Amino acid sequence: MRAYHVIITAVSVILISFGVKLIFFWAPTAEATILSVKSPSMDISEMQRNAKNLPMQKIHDMTFVFPDGD
Repeated sequence: MRAYHVIITAVSVILISFGVKLIFFWAPTAEATILSVKSPSMDISEMQRNAKNLPMQKIHDMTFVFPDGD
């Protein structure tokens, strides 16, 4: 009977310490800051100018190529 009380005490101490850890070491919520954006509106012409400078990669797409059934 004595071992039973020791096991219950150990489990309860572990659970209580885990709960205290969660309370005191809770991770703060991340907040997004918009430092690089000048204004909330978008300039479409600037986006189109920047799109011309992007690198392109050619691929051989064979998604809808089916073998002949003959």
